[in-house]
Amino acid sequence: MTLDTNMAGPTDRLAKNSVGLAHIVFFVVAAAAPLTAVVGASPAAFAFGNGAGVPGAFVLAGLLYLLFSVGFTAMSRHVGGAGAFYTYITHGIGKPAGVGGALMALVTYSAVQVAIYGLFGVFMAGAIAPLGLDLLWWAWAFAALIVVLVCGQRNIAFSGAILGVCMIAEIAILLLLDIGIVMAGGGPEGFSLSSFSPSAVFAPGVGVALVFVVGSFIGFEATAIFGEEAENPEKTIPRATYVAVLLITLFYAFSTWAITQFYGPSKVQETAVAGLESFYFIATDTVLGAWASQVMNILLITSLFACVLSFHNTLNRYFFALGREGLAFKVLGKVHPMHGSPYVAGLVQSAIAALVLVLFILAGADPYTVVFSWMSALAVIGILAVQVLVSVAIIMFFRKTPTSHGIWTTLLAPALGLVGLLGALFLVISNLSLLSGSESLIVKSFPYLIVLIGLIGAAFAMQIKKQKPMLYASLGKVFE
Repeated sequence: MTLDTNMAGPTDRLAKNSVGLAHIVFFVVAAAAPLTAVVGASPAAFAFGNGAGVPGAFVLAGLLYLLFSVGFTAMSRHVGGAGAFYTYITHGIGKPAGVGGALMALVTYSAVQVAIYGLFGVFMAGAIAPLGLDLLWWAWAFAALIVVLVCGQRNIAFSGAILGVCMIAEIAILLLLDIGIVMAGGGPEGFSLSSFSPSAVFAPGVGVALVFVVGSFIGFEATAIFGEEAENPEKTIPRATYVAVLLITLFYAFSTWAITQFYGPSKVQETAVAGLESFYFIATDTVLGAWASQVMNILLITSLFACVLSFHNTLNRYFFALGREGLAFKVLGKVHPMHGSPYVAGLVQSAIAALVLVLFILAGADPYTVVFSWMSALAVIGILAVQVLVSVAIIMFFRKTPTSHGIWTTLLAPALGLVGLLGALFLVISNLSLLSGSESLIVKSFPYLIVLIGLIGAAFAMQIKKQKPMLYASLGKVFE
């Protein structure tokens, strides 16, 4: 799809040709936060899930998202712009579903952002306190919010460069550990590929493992949201999507396989249960030395910063899309005259994130067990629900749109992806207490909350249809 920059003035179009394949991959992989996902999430998957089968579970999730990407990238050639999921669902299912999906996506990415701000505050406070500067977690969270806001005001390539450096650094330290384990000949049980065998992958607890594994992929779908700013979007967006999914899958699978070899397939689960926080750091100390553990601690903080910066840019473009469509305040659809960034949208969504953080602070919520854990659980439910809608939209879009794509692209792959995503959503909801670490009624209400938000969005669209039929008729066309 080629965007016609002559259709609108410079105040409502993002900077065209600002990002290439590498920048988009940096955004997406940074959003997945490799170091945070591997060091932070995978120990819980080992401990409470299928143990030595976790590497295979990552491969399973990667195959699911590759199936999803088949129709997702094919449809990107027909619809585009900064609206991403909103645009997909609008063109596939209809405008009410599109607006509902947009609100669900906004809540999802906002929850991720707040969760990461909380976790960043915890790690930063812990790292700086020994140096004599003892600040509360929320002081560091707000400091990060301000820096992220400033970065987001700049041209998208500026954030892409920062994310690239952070991503390369965090992947490098993990690869050093992985290669060190391989060079040392593994652990007490030597080398084995048993982690990828069906009996290990589908061992008891695979459902629990997939809860953490699927959550580690959040953000890969953001490739489509940069369609308006990408160089040659018809080719760049599909390539970036496949590269991102493959990179995330292979890296996660290799890293978790290596740590499994270090402890031994028969011992890895009980070791993870004994110490979730120290699971990777003990291995790093043993294989690379104490210096590497210290570096890993620092890079864990930069990983969190890169993650929140990536989601900030994604959220900006959702708010921008809704403003330009006329579904929210028009001022959200303005772009910076110099940097071509959605700067007003950035200010608004940062203010919302700050407000949510203030509410948590006033409630005395623990930044890890409540702010991070609860918001992460809400985000995983939300993103899977939106991806289910997108899968349905892809199938419906190609049923009514003549294309040269084959049945595998337009029906079979999206249908298989839909079934897989529905299964993953069921597993997440079934294991919600484990994922969030809470039995709170608020947490248990999250699935209903996501549905309610979607219904509110659909009802809002129907109200627009009655009161502003011309605006309703134009929904989704701003991006064509």
